[in-house]
Order: sequence, then C-alpha cells, then structure tokens
Amino acid sequence: MVSTVVDLAPQELRILVAVAEEGGFSAAAPGLGTTQSAVSHAVRGIEGKLGVVLFERGRYGARPTPAGARAVAHARRVLRMLEALVRETRDTPRAEITGPLRVAAFRSAALHLLPPVLARLSARHPGIETTVTVVREIGPGTAGEVAEGRADLGIATLGTGAPVPPELVGDVLLEEPYSLVHPAGHPDPRSLPLVDWMENCSSYTRRWWAAQDWIPAATVRAEDDGAVLSMVGSGLGMAIMPALSLTAVPAGTEVTDLGPERPTRRVGYVTTPELAATAAVRALVRELRGSANPQVSGV
Repeated sequence: MVSTVVDLAPQELRILVAVAEEGGFSAAAPGLGTTQSAVSHAVRGIEGKLGVVLFERGRYGARPTPAGARAVAHARRVLRMLEALVRETRDTPRAEITGPLRVAAFRSAALHLLPPVLARLSARHPGIETTVTVVREIGPGTAGEVAEGRADLGIATLGTGAPVPPELVGDVLLEEPYSLVHPAGHPDPRSLPLVDWMENCSSYTRRWWAAQDWIPAATVRAEDDGAVLSMVGSGLGMAIMPALSLTAVPAGTEVTDLGPERPTRRVGYVTTPELAATAAVRALVRELRGSANPQVSGV
C-alpha cells in the first residue's frame, strides 16, 4: 500500500490543541478568533485528511479519542518546533538566547534542585523566559508532560516503575541516597510507625524495603514529602526519604544514614530529540550538568 502524505497547516494543529485543552469546539473558538461552526468544520476536515476520528462529541463538549490524544501531543511538539525554527533562524550564532522554556519537575526537584540552576541560567541568558510546572511523579509524571508537548524538558526519576517514553532522550544528573528521618533524639526510631507518600516509590526501592523486616506497612500516608516531614517532626512516625526531600528538614527531626546497602534514586532530565538541539534547552542542560552536588549524589 502506497502511503499518502497528509498536509496539515499550523492553524489546523492549533485548532486540535485548543479543542483538546478547552474541552470543546465552542470553548476553543474565542481563543482561536473564530466561531464554533468554523472549529467544528476544521476538525472534520482534519479527521478526513487523517482518516480517523480525533474527538468524541457529546453534550458536554469534545474529548480526544486515543488517536486524537496522540495527534494533539504531536501537534503541540510540532508547533513548539515551528516557534523554535523561527526564533533560531532569525538569531545569529552570537545573538543572545531568547524565548520561552517550559520545565516540568517533581516537587523536591522544583524546590531544591532547580532554583540555583535557573538563577545561573537567568544570569547568563536573561532573554530566556522559564516557567516551571510542578508535576506529581506518578504515572506518566514529568516525562509524560514532555512527551505530550506540554514541557520542553522534564526533571524525572529514572529507572522507576514508570519507564521514560522511548521517544524521549535524556541523562542521569545525580543518584541520591535514601535515609531514615525520624523525631530527633528518639531512642529507637526504627520501632516507629512508617509515614509515606505516593511518589516515594520505585521498583528498586520497594524491593529493598521488602527485604527489611524492620520496616512496617505505612500507617500514615501524606500528600507529598513536605507533609511527611511535618508529620515526622510532630512525632507521628519515621520515614525513608531521598536526599532531595531532606535538603531542608524541619526542627525536631533527625536524619540517619541507612548504611552501605541503602537504596538510591536516579534523577535526570528528559526532552525530545528535536528540542534537545534548541539553544534554550542546551543552555539549561549545561547548567543542570554543572549542578551535580556530591553530597546529594553520594559520590
């Protein structure tokens, strides 16, 4: 069967993204500067070109089908590259790097890893406009934000139960050890109840936990690592946490090394192959690679 080249205009890609993000044709129309009927007609035309249904229509709006979700993700990434094409073609090699840079990060990375990195990036390249979105590292996590075209680069936990999508590229930045955190001065912290949170997980860490007969099942679950630390500081139990989460422990808590067999967590960055070649992403990656903290990585 001979493949047919499908020609989609940038405006058609914008329509796909707008309908998906706004949840319907009517809701998308004002931002596109057009009418509901024009949006509906355009979507039908795109579906005709692709030969698939992209949105499920209903009384409450329009929701992407599986094929539509893939199309929208590609549309976001293509539009981002078109923007980069225009910006980097107009700039000379010696010109200041400018433009938006969207970063997705899980909470502890956004709080403790990114701020000094972004401060150096801003000092060297004040024309880069960085926005950071905090994403729970559950399911698709930060890598999913990049794959879906919502972020240019994600700070992700690598080698966990949620593998990085194969279409992304990246590298490990640091390997952080886990430690025991508990109320300060407690005579037997390992006897305390376990406080945990959903993101504190990886297949390797859980296997290590399963081999430790002193670790009980979690009796208290918190929303995030900050809440865990607060509960531990209040004497509600102990927790096993990675180094980034323990960058700033509250008063009344103490951190104890788990020994040479302690589990670790790899933290790295992911991006798309095409965005990896853009000036802003390259600049951020340089700063990230230069930020390795021996105390965090355990080197």
